[in-house]
Amino acid sequence: MKFARLGAPGSEIPVLVDGDRHLDLRPVTSDVNGDFLSGDFRSRVAAALAAGELDELEGAADLRIGAPIARPSAVICIGMNYAAHAAESGSEPPKIPIIFLKTPNTVVGPNDNVTIPRGSEKTDWEVELGIVIGKRAAYLDSTEESLDHVAGFVVANDVSERAFQMDVSGGQWSKGKIAAGFNPTGPWLVTPDEVDHQNLGLRSFVNGESRQDSNTRDMIFSIEHIVHHLSQYVTLEPGDLILTGTPQGVALSGKFPYLKAGDVVDIEIDGLGHQRQNFVAWEAQK
Repeated sequence: MKFARLGAPGSEIPVLVDGDRHLDLRPVTSDVNGDFLSGDFRSRVAAALAAGELDELEGAADLRIGAPIARPSAVICIGMNYAAHAAESGSEPPKIPIIFLKTPNTVVGPNDNVTIPRGSEKTDWEVELGIVIGKRAAYLDSTEESLDHVAGFVVANDVSERAFQMDVSGGQWSKGKIAAGFNPTGPWLVTPDEVDHQNLGLRSFVNGESRQDSNTRDMIFSIEHIVHHLSQYVTLEPGDLILTGTPQGVALSGKFPYLKAGDVVDIEIDGLGHQRQNFVAWEAQK
């Protein structure tokens, strides 16, 4: 199944994406949130679909695409999870997962504009596979339990400001990761049965030029390992988002210029959809 949320920020309508149709999910749930995902949501939706309770949403094609999940309680990220990206960052591949956090207000629609932070000269892109938690996970006993706690997968752009991340970080990365809108997500939440998460091509482009082109099979730590590992340190709640790291091909490598106002970034992952952001200059709020 594929789920999306359409409409203005804060007023998104949950929909089931069924081929070219967008079916209104409001007879089943008010939103694609933790409460919805923590239950047997696929069976509930399938039953409503079979009963003819889900009408096509009128004007869906004209609506803004929001993040496919409501604002999560936590956004947890894995750093340098592809060996080639670690190398281009000047680091050895990690022996254990590196963890940092983004704030929930970084999660925005896949095609929303992204504001370059005030004073930024090193804003960067990162295509990433995102995991959405569907069942509370704490102290899982084995990696075999991990997928039982996953509601689905999403495309994410872990936008980063490298000077904030590296030069004024105080040893932590999050300063360069938490500007509002720094996590375009979607367009869809896709359930695990729809994709082979161990073999997904992921790509990024800047102004139409290829930057990243890799595959999730090149991950150092698998989806199953990540969920199990995190559960030993944090209680993962339904609706939480985990970003699993980016492959090589970012501006931090020194091979490409950093982003500036007017640049357009395209991000895509096989089976999970495509997103596009216009990067705009920061302006003081009036």
